[in-house]
Amino acid sequence: MLSRFSAVNRCLTLFALCSSAAVQALELPLPPPGEDVVGQVQVIKAKYEDTFADLGTANDLGYLEMVAANPGVDPWLPGEGTEVILPTRYVLPPGPREGIVINLAEYRLYYFPKGQNVVHTFPLGIGREGWGSPLGTGRVTVKTPNPAWYPPQSIRDEHAAEGDILPTVVPPGPDNPLGPYKMTLSFPGYLIHGSNKKFGIGMRVSHGCFRMLNHNVLELAGMVPVGTPVRIINEPYKFGVSSGKIYLEAHAPLDDEGDPSVVDKHTAVINALLKRDELSGLRLDWEMVREVVAAEDGIPVPIAAQNENVVASSDNPF
Repeated sequence: MLSRFSAVNRCLTLFALCSSAAVQALELPLPPPGEDVVGQVQVIKAKYEDTFADLGTANDLGYLEMVAANPGVDPWLPGEGTEVILPTRYVLPPGPREGIVINLAEYRLYYFPKGQNVVHTFPLGIGREGWGSPLGTGRVTVKTPNPAWYPPQSIRDEHAAEGDILPTVVPPGPDNPLGPYKMTLSFPGYLIHGSNKKFGIGMRVSHGCFRMLNHNVLELAGMVPVGTPVRIINEPYKFGVSSGKIYLEAHAPLDDEGDPSVVDKHTAVINALLKRDELSGLRLDWEMVREVVAAEDGIPVPIAAQNENVVASSDNPF
């Protein structure tokens, strides 16, 4: 039986692109019907001046997903020649593949353009602790280039308590925290927008809105029409099928408000599996499941084969 370490190394051997150049924007072809895994894991060699924040910006990845995929590597000084994993392989989120799907647990947005056989995916900053992002189904209602920011009273009060007096309006420009574009959602008070700060994408940093890298929000805004459906979920464990194998991708769980959560991981994994009726009856490698869940590194790992019974190492993985 392969360990998770061996399984991930096999994936890296098969899918690594050992190059220090930035990858293309994450526009990925959709898999064949009945399959769920897109993209490929990549490996680059860090330059002396690289940080995870810089590498994330260059490769459409968030800070925390870079940290999770590279345990033991210093995110601020990986070091000249250090191999850095880019976790650019994904199990697509469960549910309909249409419009915008945001998964809070992975700090990531997926956009499925109508009539095209591709998915675009981008890292997000989400609501920080105490300012959770919403869950549910809505739509894009307004698109606004070069927006002004009218900080709500609650945010002005918070800043004032720290000695930072915010104006009633911040005009468009480099000091505007909404960046070059905002998309208003039907969730009252919530936006998808850019930022005047590079750091914080792929982290809990906002007052509930969804913060993007500026080049990402401009790309997304150019594709997304008003009225596009938006579905916001919180799925730390995603199961998917690819080439006859069952994959599990695990992230650190957040609660329904987008805050860190202490959950019954056994129950959460089983509940995620039960949402996939076509996977019922399979005998999973529960030892591998346990290792994937413990790692929470966001890298899809095979845990079973569709056409074979995998001998379970334990009836209870946890």
